[in-house]
Amino acid sequence: MDSSLYRDHMTDELSIADVSARTGLSRDTLRWYEAEGLIPAVPRNSAGVRRYDDATIRMIDLLMRLRRTGMSVAHMRDFVTLVDQGARTHGRRMRVLEDHREEIEARMRELIDDLDAVDAKIAHYRRLIDHGLDCGDQPITDSDVIDEQRNRE
Repeated sequence: MDSSLYRDHMTDELSIADVSARTGLSRDTLRWYEAEGLIPAVPRNSAGVRRYDDATIRMIDLLMRLRRTGMSVAHMRDFVTLVDQGARTHGRRMRVLEDHREEIEARMRELIDDLDAVDAKIAHYRRLIDHGLDCGDQPITDSDVIDEQRNRE
């Protein structure tokens, strides 16, 4: 695996429990990453305990971010394949990440629009409550309804 892309801070080799604690991924998920070829086979010490090196830990961190931002496992696998091919694939890797970045930005724009709609609806209900109005903008005359209207639980 070409680790030049993932230079960060160096760590000692870590056990699966250490990596699980650090990343929040379960041990089963880490084993699944390995079985799916998303990370290389993790070497084991003489006791058979997996020992994760810096490059693998940084790849796991990146894969978590890519997954969290919506990249499919298939695209992650394609990216890892490019990483395994070394420096000659830097341009193709950058293109994969640029394409993914565009997708993230599009989703962010959608989320901002959705948030605006939610904020508008909150403002609508706040106005109704503040003025004691029903959904048809008619005054509420029943004090029990007004009291219940203000209930946020």
